[in-house]
Amino acid sequence: MNQNERYLSAKEMYAKIGVDTEAALAKLQNIRISMHCWQADDVHGFEGMGALTGGIQTTGNYPGIARNPEEVFADLDKALSLIPGTHKINVHANYAIGEPGEVIERDKLEPRHFAKWVELAKKHGCGLDFNPTIFSHPMAKDGMTLSHPDKEVRDYWVRHTIACIRISEYFATETGYPCVMNIWTGDGTKDIPADRMGPRARYADSIDRALACGYDKSKVYVTVESKVFGIGVEAYTVGSGEFSLCYAISRGITPLMDNGHYHPTEVVSDKIPALLCFSDKIALHITRPIRWDSDHVVAFDDETREMMKEVVRCDALDRVFLSTDYFDASINRVSALIIGMRNVQKALLNALLTPNEDLKALQDAGNYSRLFALQEEYKLMPLGDVWAEFCVRNNVCPCNDWYKEIEKYEDEVLSKRV
Repeated sequence: MNQNERYLSAKEMYAKIGVDTEAALAKLQNIRISMHCWQADDVHGFEGMGALTGGIQTTGNYPGIARNPEEVFADLDKALSLIPGTHKINVHANYAIGEPGEVIERDKLEPRHFAKWVELAKKHGCGLDFNPTIFSHPMAKDGMTLSHPDKEVRDYWVRHTIACIRISEYFATETGYPCVMNIWTGDGTKDIPADRMGPRARYADSIDRALACGYDKSKVYVTVESKVFGIGVEAYTVGSGEFSLCYAISRGITPLMDNGHYHPTEVVSDKIPALLCFSDKIALHITRPIRWDSDHVVAFDDETREMMKEVVRCDALDRVFLSTDYFDASINRVSALIIGMRNVQKALLNALLTPNEDLKALQDAGNYSRLFALQEEYKLMPLGDVWAEFCVRNNVCPCNDWYKEIEKYEDEVLSKRV
C-alpha cells in the first residue's frame, strides 16, 4: 500500500474504536511546542563565558557545533524545516546579540540585543519564549545567585531578571504570541548546609522584587522551575520542588515542571493533573533523565507518552505550555532537536488517538480488567500511519526519510565548521 492507502486503513481502524483521526490531526496542527535554542551549541551562548557552571554540564564533542549567531540560526532553520507544524523558539539570555565588539552585561540587557531573534521568529511564524541565564557568570558566586547572602550579588541578578521581563514583553508584542519567561537557578551546596531556610527566604524575596517591576500578564507568563540536584550542588538546592511550587501558587504565577528535576521514583505525568486542579496554567520542560537529571534527547518513551496523555485527558491543551529542554553533544545536534520535537508530537498524537472517555468510563465502573486489556491493545494501533500522514500534509519527510536531509546538511554545512 502507498502512504494514502495506509492512512485510510488506519483511519478506518481508529474509527472502529470511536476515534476520529481527522479531528486528532486538526488538533495536533495547532499545538505549538517551544524548541530550545541551546541544544544547537551546548548552552554556550554568545558571551564567550566558556565552560558551564551552576550544576549543569554538556557531554560529548560531536563535530560541527554552531559557533556564532549565524550558525545557530542556520541550524534552527534546518531543524524547523523538518519538524511538522508551526512552533515557538525558546531563547536564553546568554544568546544576546550586540554590536560588533560590544560587551553586554546581563543586568543591562535590552530588547535590541534580541532583535535578530524576533526576525528569525517572524520568518518562521513562531512565537518566542525566554529564560534569564542565572548561571555560568562571575556574579554567580559560591554556588549562589538570587539566594546569595551578599545583597550586591542578589541585586545584580534581580536587575537581570527585570531586564528579561522587559525582553519577554518585547517578544510577545513583536510576535503576537504570549512569552513564557522561566526563572531557574542552580543555587545550592555541595555538602550538607547549615542553613536551608535562609537562602530560600532570600530567593523568594529576590523574585518578589523582580516581579514588582510590573509587567503585562497577558503577554508574559512568568514561571519558576525547580531543581533536585546538580553537579557541585548534590546535597541541597535552594529552588527545590516544594519551594518552587509553593512560590508559584502563592504568587499567582505559573508553575513549571521539568521531568528531569525530580527524584527517580517521581513522575511528572502524575503531577500534571494535580497541578491543573489548582493552577489555571502550568508549563512543562520535556526531557529524558537517565539515572539522574542528564537531559538526554526526548524519546517516544513511556513517560513522554504518559505526560502527553494527561495533558490531553485533562482537556488542557490550552492550559499547558510545552517546551523541550535537553543538550546532547554526543550526536548530531540538529538531529537531536528534530528527534526530540517530533517525539513530543508523536506522544501528543498518540494521546489524541486514544479513546480517553471510554477508558475513563471503564475506570469509573471499576472494570479494571477490561481497562487494562484495552490499554495494552491500543498500543498496537497504527499510530505510525497517521503520523506519516501528518508529516506529508505539512510537507515534511515522514518516518526515517528526514534523516537523509540531516546527512546532506552535515556533509555540506556542519563538516566545514572547523
